[in-house]
Amino acid sequence: MIGADWTPHRRDDGEMLGWIRPDGDAWAAVDLLGRPASGATEWLDAEAALEALGIAYLAEPWMLEGEGESPVRVRFVEVTPQRIVVKGEDFGAVDALTRRWELPWPIPARLRPPRPGDPDAFVIDR
Repeated sequence: MIGADWTPHRRDDGEMLGWIRPDGDAWAAVDLLGRPASGATEWLDAEAALEALGIAYLAEPWMLEGEGESPVRVRFVEVTPQRIVVKGEDFGAVDALTRRWELPWPIPARLRPPRPGDPDAFVIDR
């Protein structure tokens, strides 16, 4: 949950990158998924960590575990501090009907970046 003392951090174009929160006598950066983006550091270093991370990770495929025998390849639909919504890989087809999952924020462990050996959504296995 976002604390009242968390400060949103935005790029120069206004795009939200995450938050900077107090961490003892220092500051820590938190990304849009609620993951730590830095350890305890100076304010400017926390900003730099969020700037370096960017938001490209939201456009990449991720894997959702626990929905079958193998992980499901998904894409982000919505990310807010209230929820994370992902959908099954649709290969860029806007009108594709794919399953959606609503997950809690911060990101649960069962939603993760792809790893070597994960199912490839481009290969049909029969």
